[in-house]
Amino acid sequence: MKVEALKQRLNRNRPMTSVTIRMPEDVVEDLKKVAPLLGFSGYQPLIRAYIGQGLRVDLERFESETVTALVASLKRRGVSDAVIDEALKEVLRAESC
Repeated sequence: MKVEALKQRLNRNRPMTSVTIRMPEDVVEDLKKVAPLLGFSGYQPLIRAYIGQGLRVDLERFESETVTALVASLKRRGVSDAVIDEALKEVLRAESC
C-alpha cells in the first residue's frame, strides 16, 4: 500500500458510514468473548479490524497481480528485463519516500 494511502487509513477523523449486517447470534457472542481478549473495547471494533485486515490482504494481492500482469505484457512486447527491473526499482524508491 502506498504511504499516502496508508496515512489516510490511519486518520481516525476520516468520513464514516453505517453498515447493517445480519449475523448468526452465536457468531456475535463469540466476537463478544474474543474482543476483550484481543484488546478491543467491543465486538464492533473487532469486526472492523477483521474486515480491514482481509481488505488490505486482498488489495495487496490485486495490486501485485496487476504489476505481475504489466511486467508480463512488457516482456511480450520486447522490453528487456533490465529496463523492467530498473523501472520497478524507481517506483519502489518513489513509494518509500
